Amino acid sequence: MALFGFGKKKKEVQTAPCSCQCSCSAAGRVEHKSGAAIQVLGTGCASCHTLLENTREAVRSLRMDVQVEYVQDMATIAGYGVMSLPALVVHGKVVSTGKVLKPDQIEVLLKNSEK
Repeated sequence: MALFGFGKKKKEVQTAPCSCQCSCSAAGRVEHKSGAAIQVLGTGCASCHTLLENTREAVRSLRMDVQVEYVQDMATIAGYGVMSLPALVVHGKVVSTGKVLKPDQIEVLLKNSEK
């Protein structure tokens, strides 16, 4: 209840650049200039590294000429809106969260994202 015109203060949304030194903001849509079209988001745990290796294997299997980037910066991860890790991002779109996908599952996601 607000008495005398004093209500709850509204929270201001602050945006801060992520650690990759690009022009994206942690609160908005993340668009990186690193050139990596595929990113694995994780904290460094075994599951995250397994997803990273499976993604690299899927990229090699499809003979794609793209780099797979491993992102551990929590501000960048939060910018994608991801709440469970590991996560897979293809062309700026989160395609999987909270699961360790097998290489053949990743291949299907990569083929669908090219369309």
